[in-house]
Amino acid sequence: MLATSLVEVAVERGHAATHVNYRGLSGVQDWNLMAPIQEGDFTFVTNNAKDFRRLYAQEEIHAGLVILIPNVPPAEQRELSDAALDDLAVAPGLTNEALEVGIIEGEIKITRYELPGAAVVDA
Repeated sequence: MLATSLVEVAVERGHAATHVNYRGLSGVQDWNLMAPIQEGDFTFVTNNAKDFRRLYAQEEIHAGLVILIPNVPPAEQRELSDAALDDLAVAPGLTNEALEVGIIEGEIKITRYELPGAAVVDA
């Protein structure tokens, strides 16, 4: 559900990036994305917090999960993505962590927590 333009945001900031559409995985059920995510050692970016928190909580080790909340238009997704990349520039690496970037009362808020290990929320 995230814009393909987020790939450009990451690449411009010096990260290797791709999109499920570019990998031929568009429309694949969430649980079926976990194998290619894990095999590629990808940090996955999504706005599907509920499903992917649950899926990542089942993984013993992973390269990280970035959740952009709420589901917003592409321009705002790019803004949230930039905020996530700013956070990662200060504290690189997300091994077994989740980074949630959201908008609360008009302000961007970033939360980082261990996953698995943290309580899984159904937000």
